[in-house]
Amino acid sequence: MANRGGAPKESAVVIGGGIVGVCCALYLQRSGYSVTLVDPEAPGNSTAKWSCGQMAVSEVIPLSKPGILMKVPGWLMDQKGPLALRPSALPGIIPWFFRFLMCARHSKIVDIAQAMATLTHEVYADYAPLLDACEDKALMGERPILEVFDNPAGITHEQSHLDLRTSLGFKSQRLNAREIGDLEPALAGRFAHGLLFPDWRAVSDTEGFIAALTESFVAQGGRRVRTEVVRIEEAHGRATGVTLADAQRLPASVVVVAAGTGSRRFFGALGVSVPLEGIAGYQAVVKNPGVEIRHSTIYADGGFCFSPMTRGLQIGGTIEFAGHDAKPNFKRADIILEKAKRVLPELQTGAVEYGVGYRPFLPDTKPIIDRSRRLQNVLMAFGHGQLGLTLGATTGRLIADMAAGRQTKQDLTPFSAYRFF
Repeated sequence: MANRGGAPKESAVVIGGGIVGVCCALYLQRSGYSVTLVDPEAPGNSTAKWSCGQMAVSEVIPLSKPGILMKVPGWLMDQKGPLALRPSALPGIIPWFFRFLMCARHSKIVDIAQAMATLTHEVYADYAPLLDACEDKALMGERPILEVFDNPAGITHEQSHLDLRTSLGFKSQRLNAREIGDLEPALAGRFAHGLLFPDWRAVSDTEGFIAALTESFVAQGGRRVRTEVVRIEEAHGRATGVTLADAQRLPASVVVVAAGTGSRRFFGALGVSVPLEGIAGYQAVVKNPGVEIRHSTIYADGGFCFSPMTRGLQIGGTIEFAGHDAKPNFKRADIILEKAKRVLPELQTGAVEYGVGYRPFLPDTKPIIDRSRRLQNVLMAFGHGQLGLTLGATTGRLIADMAAGRQTKQDLTPFSAYRFF
């Protein structure tokens, strides 16, 4: 709601300062709200920091692909694979996994991909005004993304999904050995089969990207409070604000819950029952790699990605179903490095930083972008899985439209918090 005639601005509190939260805060700010962003971590230190940094606009196919059930025994037995399932997590994750398997039907995959595409087609247009307001104009790179395979069978296996992406308006180009070598000299002679995604981009530093957007938010009058929200306050069916860990109360006319897996603590207040799981994604940042990788490059058969960033070469992508409150298993990051050195024997791993991000996944791989039916002025923006960075700005724009009572450009029915009841 715009501020007219000198009237006091309406206030909004955003719970969660990761990429989705800060984008929601920025778009609410652009709509005229006085916004407070609350997060216990430093700006940039969030789940998206430990991601491959890609604007994966055509990554609309859910994880639940046909044949997934047959892979579960392998995940339990092989803890060195690109996707692992800790045996200790199995009992608690069974209900979630059953829902996940229900999304493996072809018709369901098409429905999910079509819904996700309505969001991902808007990514660059939605980020543009936010990035224009940042001092650093090179936060998002211009180079496309590569994907390389050990043999042509990998591409053949993915062909139906590539065709679905093409039907939804996304581009891909098949690459041979010469073309891969021309684009990425460090991989010359090592791969003869690949794909180029010309409509994908990568950020130069995942941590710095979020921190820069946060700095822009504060520079434009926003407030960021480094603490936890312990409770959403309410009266007469509406939220009146939030209470912080130090007992301070922040009044608000709008509250946005955008705290990733941390959003679970507010489900009672929101009146929702959502099967939200945190799936661990491990990364290793090689500070002085001794080899140049020019493009963010997915190694499909290895199950990881090389992501060149300002703070080093980030290598990661392996994921693990570990269960609630499980401690990180950084041996999985060691596994990534071992595989990376097989591809790049000259890789220098003397200075390495490990990290893990708990991707907030829902069984159908779609986020929740919705309004609480119990507290009408509380909006929900979580469950983006591996697409938090990609969909941050688009989610922020939609949340601001909902807060201001504007008709959203996209149909948000597929992203309802109540679709699991």
